[in-house]
Amino acid sequence: MDPVREAFIAECQELLTVLDESLLALEKDGNNPELINAIFRAVHTIKGGAGVVECRYIESFVHVLENLLDDAREERLQLGAELIDLIFSCIDHIRALLTFVADEISSPPVELLAQGAALHALLHKITGTETADAGSALARSDGPLHAARGGLIGHDCWHISIRFGTNVLREGMDPLSFIRYLASFGEITHITTLTDAIPPAEEMDAESCYLGFEIDFKSDTSKEKIERVFEFVRDNCLLRILPPDSRLDDYIALIMSLPEDNLRLGEILVKAGVLTEQELNAGLTVQQQDITDEPAPPPLGEILVEQQVVQKALVEAAVSKQVQGSERRAQDAQLIRVHADKLDHLINLVGELVIAGSAVSLLAQRSHDAVMSEATSTISRLVEEVRDGALRLRMVQIGDVFTRFQRVVRDVSKEIGKDIELRVQGEDTELDKSVVDKIGDPLMHLVRNAMDHGIESAEVRRTQGKPERGMLGLNAYHESGSVVIEVSDNGGGLNRTRIREKAIARGLIAANAEMSDQELCRLIFEPGFSTAEQVSSLSGRGVGMDVVRRNIEALRGTVDVESVEGQGTLIRIRLPLTLAIIDGFLMGVGGSAFVVPLEMVEECIEQSHTNTGSNYINLRGEVLPCIRLREFLEIGGPAGKRENVVVVRYGGRKAGLLVDELMGEFQTVIKPLGRIFQKLRGVAGSTILGGGEVALILDVPALIGLAADQEKTKRAVSMSNG
Repeated sequence: MDPVREAFIAECQELLTVLDESLLALEKDGNNPELINAIFRAVHTIKGGAGVVECRYIESFVHVLENLLDDAREERLQLGAELIDLIFSCIDHIRALLTFVADEISSPPVELLAQGAALHALLHKITGTETADAGSALARSDGPLHAARGGLIGHDCWHISIRFGTNVLREGMDPLSFIRYLASFGEITHITTLTDAIPPAEEMDAESCYLGFEIDFKSDTSKEKIERVFEFVRDNCLLRILPPDSRLDDYIALIMSLPEDNLRLGEILVKAGVLTEQELNAGLTVQQQDITDEPAPPPLGEILVEQQVVQKALVEAAVSKQVQGSERRAQDAQLIRVHADKLDHLINLVGELVIAGSAVSLLAQRSHDAVMSEATSTISRLVEEVRDGALRLRMVQIGDVFTRFQRVVRDVSKEIGKDIELRVQGEDTELDKSVVDKIGDPLMHLVRNAMDHGIESAEVRRTQGKPERGMLGLNAYHESGSVVIEVSDNGGGLNRTRIREKAIARGLIAANAEMSDQELCRLIFEPGFSTAEQVSSLSGRGVGMDVVRRNIEALRGTVDVESVEGQGTLIRIRLPLTLAIIDGFLMGVGGSAFVVPLEMVEECIEQSHTNTGSNYINLRGEVLPCIRLREFLEIGGPAGKRENVVVVRYGGRKAGLLVDELMGEFQTVIKPLGRIFQKLRGVAGSTILGGGEVALILDVPALIGLAADQEKTKRAVSMSNG
């Protein structure tokens, strides 16, 4: 793909997310001028980028949307609920168009373009846009351009701020022709030509336009007529028109919306049309004179205010614009965009480095050379730091995933006719990007299911004494080396009776089966299981929840359910921080080696001979279910002289793993198992040891569940025999 188009796609995706967030905030905060300006800037940036990559179908579509937002900025239009819905539809259409940008040859299908045309018609109807007369727009007036003192707030002139696009000349347009035509039905009392965009002579393109103008225009006319003057270049320029007697706020908004960032204070005021070059030069002259009198001359802004050529509020706005530009440049200088494939390649190389480092350490230990052992110890420490640094590069905040659900909850709640609010916590919780990319779909299933099945309608909630507005929560936090993501609602909770009836009817459990509350709730993750009385467009077909569990288990995670009937449901997902490299604990059974994540290891104790053969031990008064790995994995060979218990914990549950040998901590590079081993219970992956041997990485959550099942079965047998 063309790198320019690739950058445009990435920037557009970020801007569309900003648009979603800003519009959602605007719904709650009314016509907030700052939010409207942020939305306008994002749309304008998308249009400009589309022009750069010559993506005309996006550029032309966004242009009309930009006009609507410009009307909203000028307070000629109120952004009500229906209009915000329309803008959301336009954003979705831009997303759809964006999928065709990668290929320069292909274009959107006719059906998609027809949807855009329908949205265009609605936008045109709202903005009342008319097509300009081609002859009048290109009419010329050969009269001279007049210049006079201007820039005073509250004067009786229109103020026109225009930056022509670089392609204006290539499209056969002469910037001065528009200025001349403007002078044909009014007086240009002041004009400042902006030349700061002109590059060095050796970099200039004779066919490109680098000009901008700040114009004070005196005429008894309408804004629409002035806009029509620039109609033929409106798609390829930045135009701002302030009416006569504009308020101070209008000029402050103009200053903050200037596209130039690397400007000095005086230049910002001149380009906004509130100060002339002569007034600026006079202020600079005074400042230069004060240098000889005082060691620290007064700021230029103070001098201009004292000379009463500019208001203090405008100077403060210009200073704020300067700071804003400096911060943006500093932030941009600190960031670099790296393709995810490059990070994946780096992580793979670091993994191989860890394996090679383990091999060198093993050779050093066997050689009994103190100097070599010390050198390899230093290398191992550095490799560990490189590993941690590389993994941190892939860590991203889960807030990027949570943000998209604000829009989902808004749209779905309207579709199903429920008033639902989304509350988000823990947005700054970090986890591996590969995990973030794969958790979006399972979370989408859970959120939509909670809205459709979990939260009741307003009428039902009212009869139950609940607030009519339902609450949906997303939360994330770190716990014991894992990331926990919770999806909660304050709806009706799970109906245990109905779940049990459905499970018996489908043959999932026996009619007289005794099940714990948690086991009963987990039945909702069985394939094809649903308690919905009606199938809706969102859920009720029994697909989705089993996909959630399967996708989460594929990420080496678990999913649990807690529910109180009549009060709500909480679904808790536990995921590993990373899928690449972990700190592991190495254990030996027979001639084989096994690894468990170090964060899950609570303690290691020696097994007493009195407990030999039993499936549990007394751990300081606590019954701890155990799994003897030799028996579970059917490992042959002579048993060790003694057994050791590795106590592991996951999700609030504990179990003991009985092994022959404790081999210590080990930097574990996770290697996936082949397809033939994908359904192997209790094993999550493999790793390579320093000597080249393969060690299996144990699936601790599955083993803990198995230990609990064994203990439960044993108790049931004992009760039946008793």
